[in-house]
Amino acid sequence: MGERKGAVTMKGNPLTLIGNEVKVGDAAPDVTLLDNGLSPVKLSSFRGKNCVLASVPSLDTPVCDMESRRFNEEAARLGADVALLIISMDLPFAQKRWCGAAGVTKVQTLSDHREASFGNSFGVLIKELRLLARAVFLVDKKGTIKYIQLVKEVTQEPNYQEVLDALKKL
Repeated sequence: MGERKGAVTMKGNPLTLIGNEVKVGDAAPDVTLLDNGLSPVKLSSFRGKNCVLASVPSLDTPVCDMESRRFNEEAARLGADVALLIISMDLPFAQKRWCGAAGVTKVQTLSDHREASFGNSFGVLIKELRLLARAVFLVDKKGTIKYIQLVKEVTQEPNYQEVLDALKKL
């Protein structure tokens, strides 16, 4: 398992990402996450759909809240062949509470809290915080990674337009 020191920053302070760094063209690792009802969900269960995998540090922070709400708005316009997943280390109970309070119904929140399998398999687990870095992965219908956006400064939002433009090309 690799370590990438200074791969991202938080308020300018360098952080270390651990895990296997994935690249465009790789098969998306088939990890198991938990949904809001504590049921396991394998990423492979979304095959046949284009998937937006947005990893965030915590839904209970202002930037993650804004990002998740924005992706929820976009998801309403993307159609049935696109799955938009927000993945964090938050407990499923906290994700369910946040979705209810925010009125978020178009994206699916999934928790990586138990084994950090997403963080380790996609190379976005922040060693110092045991949170996920802010990143967006696009996975096509066959399970191949087609786009990656790692947000260098964790306290900033991703470039949504770049993500949506890449999604249109799938």
